[in-house]
Amino acid sequence: MKIVFIVIGKTDETYLETGIVKYIKRLEHYIPFEMKVIPDIKNRKTLTEEQQKKSEGELILSQISSGDDLILLDENGKTFSSVNFSQWIEKQMNAGSKRMIFVVGGPYGFSKEVYAKAKFKISLSEMTFSHQMIRLIFVEQLYRAFTIIKGEPYHHV
Repeated sequence: MKIVFIVIGKTDETYLETGIVKYIKRLEHYIPFEMKVIPDIKNRKTLTEEQQKKSEGELILSQISSGDDLILLDENGKTFSSVNFSQWIEKQMNAGSKRMIFVVGGPYGFSKEVYAKAKFKISLSEMTFSHQMIRLIFVEQLYRAFTIIKGEPYHHV
């Protein structure tokens, strides 16, 4: 299985980028992992929310292949504890998923076309975080999940 993490726009803050790179390097010891950055939509300030979501949605869906499992990081998704998330990841791996595609949308969320294609939605918290900060939180939680699966001491119960 491979995990692909799709995000909209580059990470502007160096401290976040440093943390993201740190956890991606750690993750690669467990599973093939790729973070794809979709460039910000040009002239987005002149677009309505719906137009922006539609444009971003088209770019997101262009990255999805037949047989991929699309999982949205969405405020209305299912919440997990770290242990439950690791069990969910392991279940997906055991079910034979070839590619799990996790996506963080832009500031307005996802288009209805992206929602229609999604297999699952996950919420990382009831709180709202910037879409740049979510990147670091997600890759850390994904790394944590794999250390839990492997029985390694990173996650202290």
